[in-house]
Amino acid sequence: MRPGTDLPLRAVLPAVLAALDAAGTAVLVAPPGTGKTTLVPLALAGLLDEPDDGPSAGTPPVRVLVAEPRRLAARAAARRMSDLVGDQVGGLVGFTVRGESRTSARTRVEVVTTGLLVQRLLADPELAGVGVVMLDEVHERHLDTDLALAFCVDVRAALRPDLRLLATSATADAERVAAALGRDAAVDGGPGDGLPGGAAPVVEADGVLFPVEPVWCPPPAGIAPPHGLRVDPRLLDHVATVVRRALTERAGDVLVFLPGAGEIGGLTGRLAGATDPGGAPLDVVPLHGRLRGDVQDAALRPTPGRRRVVLATAVAESSVTVPGVRVVVDAGLARVPRTDLGRGLDALVTVRVSRAGATQRAGRAGREAPGAVYRCWPEGEHERLAAQPEPEVGTADLTAFALRLACWGAPRGRGLALVDAPPVAALDVAEATLHGLGALDGDGRATPRGRALARVGAHPRLARALLDGAPLVGARRAAEVVALLSDDAGTGPGGAGGDDLVARWRALRTGRDPGSQRWQDETRRLLRAVEGPAARGGAPSGPADGPSLDEAAGVVVGLAFPERLARRRRAGDRSYLMASGTAAELGDGTRLADATWLAIAVADRPPGRRDARVRAAVPVDEATAREVGAHLLEEVDEVVWAGGDVRSRRLERLGAVVLAERPLRSPDPALVAAAVAAGLRAEGLDLLRWSENALALRRRLAACRSGLGDPWPAVDDESLLAHLDLAGARSRRDLLRVDVTTALRTLAGWRLVATLDDVAPERVEVPSGSKVAVDYTDPDAPALPVKVQEVFGWTASPRVAGRPLVLRLLSPAGRPVAVTSDLESFWRNGYPGVRADLRGRYPRHPWPEDPLAAAPTRRVNPRRG
Repeated sequence: MRPGTDLPLRAVLPAVLAALDAAGTAVLVAPPGTGKTTLVPLALAGLLDEPDDGPSAGTPPVRVLVAEPRRLAARAAARRMSDLVGDQVGGLVGFTVRGESRTSARTRVEVVTTGLLVQRLLADPELAGVGVVMLDEVHERHLDTDLALAFCVDVRAALRPDLRLLATSATADAERVAAALGRDAAVDGGPGDGLPGGAAPVVEADGVLFPVEPVWCPPPAGIAPPHGLRVDPRLLDHVATVVRRALTERAGDVLVFLPGAGEIGGLTGRLAGATDPGGAPLDVVPLHGRLRGDVQDAALRPTPGRRRVVLATAVAESSVTVPGVRVVVDAGLARVPRTDLGRGLDALVTVRVSRAGATQRAGRAGREAPGAVYRCWPEGEHERLAAQPEPEVGTADLTAFALRLACWGAPRGRGLALVDAPPVAALDVAEATLHGLGALDGDGRATPRGRALARVGAHPRLARALLDGAPLVGARRAAEVVALLSDDAGTGPGGAGGDDLVARWRALRTGRDPGSQRWQDETRRLLRAVEGPAARGGAPSGPADGPSLDEAAGVVVGLAFPERLARRRRAGDRSYLMASGTAAELGDGTRLADATWLAIAVADRPPGRRDARVRAAVPVDEATAREVGAHLLEEVDEVVWAGGDVRSRRLERLGAVVLAERPLRSPDPALVAAAVAAGLRAEGLDLLRWSENALALRRRLAACRSGLGDPWPAVDDESLLAHLDLAGARSRRDLLRVDVTTALRTLAGWRLVATLDDVAPERVEVPSGSKVAVDYTDPDAPALPVKVQEVFGWTASPRVAGRPLVLRLLSPAGRPVAVTSDLESFWRNGYPGVRADLRGRYPRHPWPEDPLAAAPTRRVNPRRG
């Protein structure tokens, strides 16, 4: 047995190998620190043990590809496995991440990022020479992880049935992944369609971790919850207090989990001068994705004789061990991508950690010895946290995801074993963006341009900016700006330059910025991707060549995000209107307040606010905006109802931004009529002149529609608008001349109008001989107001508009005494009470005991002598 390989997972390695031999796919569930990231790949490659010693003894040589969600984890895993086999990184075990590769002909285990694995699969689906693919930390549910899993399942079904596929997870929620691994992806179905095939076998390891004691440290009342990228500074004050407490109460190094690099910087300042209980100085070490690779690697190595506080983002949550850590302080926050589909804004937002994530973080304290986790939230809230982190496919921008599906030949994921089906609305938006880039054809399949964009290995918008920007500003400058936009080191809050992207670019160019090395590595990679005619004609990076930095940045950002080209609304204002139609506002302390036009690289919309907030942008001029947003330029005739009149003008627009306008003297009559109709909809048909005849006709027609239905037409505002003759109408005064009566008759048709007096008469003759006007105010209940004495002898109400007429029976003074449509019942039950109540007050009017036998009258009795 090799030294250092006696870890809890070793006991289940035979079961893992047997499951893969039997089914070809498997899921391994094991707690953090049990060895799944390091022991399993070595066992799969036959490198774990000396010959005839252990579960991999005698295993034939096979090349293993291990996919990790992060570059840091990939390098750390390769280094640890190399130590275990007594070799240098790049020998038996190597790694390849974006911008860096250390492999050789001897390499049997290669660790890559999941994003790079997806790129390899697109370039070489057969994965020639690879015997096993291991997808580590699938519970994190990144987009690239979901794609890599689905593509590998497809490869097994169609090209490489011998390819073995293992997914590993630190949480027990593995059923969905196991089901996806067991699907037959060759069947033409859709994600989640219940494709045939059983679930892959699941092997669980109950590895014994060292105990970790939870310590609950809720913050004081009044701290605001996170929103967007903002974290209440008072929470960082509280975390700093908890760190000092942990240093006093516990031994060992402290690992602090924070949501992002900005919070790490803030806590670093708060811990300045902190010492351990003995007075010895502390090393406060940052660990996040913006740092250079060598700085990240150094954070994973203990400092002999010195105690450390490691301030980390989620990069330290899984797959890596930070040696010496006995204490975890968890701020309880995570940073995840979110997309605002309606406004086309993508951003990182701060959310509460999930219970599974909190468990992962706590496990960092128990990997080498018993430890403790100080959780900065109340114990009672813990069970109310989400059980698992939300899959990125449900929240993130899917443009790159959709392009990769199309390049794979599975538009929208049809037929692929995706763990979760992508949301339809998000896919629709992503595909609309790709169509705009020329990346998809009419069937949703990748075009040659789409494949060229995918090969760049960046977001399709940025790939487009690189390929189209290189001939305009030079390949190097285009690559530098795209590298800046590819990484939140260039566009995140708190970086050098604030919201001024060019200031950030200049800081990176000095080489002294902490993110310079990583940015330079990405620039070189992008230059290789764009090599060809564009690169050969590209200008070098010197400031004397080609356009200025400001001009080059404006062109590239505008090409990447033309919908975010924005013009200031009013002089001296910090509010801009983007071509997309969304307003965006510069923040306090901005360096961009003098710019009339901006090319906005990053904007987000804080909760509760209508407008977006500019995070990173470049000043541009109108000529540049017109050039890079040429496909958004249009001339349109705008005819609208405003201020009681039709206003018409010809507009030149860049999306929603009006560049120029001039009066339109002869607008299209159809547009004028539509504008007048819109005015009537907005302000109501009271703008028309309604004669008494028109009002009465509308009410009678409405009663017929209510009581008889078809073919009697609806006469609501919208129906009437469709039949109004608005020709020549351009103002309120013109609308007063519109003939409403004719429109109503046209709407009903001459045949129905000819029968209207029979179906819904204006007046009804009552037994007294009076012709009484029918009240059609309520179309559902036409009514007849009539005195009781005039309907003596009537046994039933006449029918009007298909229903019995409602009788409003009146006293001799015209006051209502009863309402009924059932006269027979009224004479029998209601009339006796009315007679008793009113005959004393109206003695000259007849009040017979039997109203059905009495003569109806509209006269009073003659006076007696």
